[in-house]
Amino acid sequence: QVQLVESGGGLVQPGGSLTLSCAASGSMFSINAMGWYRQAPGKQLELVARITSGGSANYEDSVKGRVSISLDNAKNLVYLQMNSLKPDDTAVYYCNADVRPTRGSYEYRAWGQGTQVTVSS
Repeated sequence: QVQLVESGGGLVQPGGSLTLSCAASGSMFSINAMGWYRQAPGKQLELVARITSGGSANYEDSVKGRVSISLDNAKNLVYLQMNSLKPDDTAVYYCNADVRPTRGSYEYRAWGQGTQVTVSS
């Protein structure tokens, strides 16, 4: 099993910046993509950004231009750099990884426990 541990959440003022990190560890053959989702109070879980092991990234429309996702394949680390944060960005942010446990096996999606991001003055 793969474990994902997020860090970097916290309280930030509107207009501020925050970088989230997520480290994957455990038994795996490969990680094919990693991403970040978020869930605000009373709202559904939504994709924020996702990046493949080849470096192809996609972003949710409301964060385009403010958020950047990057992946360190060698260390199985994914980062989410968030700038110009707004109160609407307040949510619990979850990391996930599309893991292939062994060569030729099916993928499964592993999830972290989440980290709180609060944007408030």
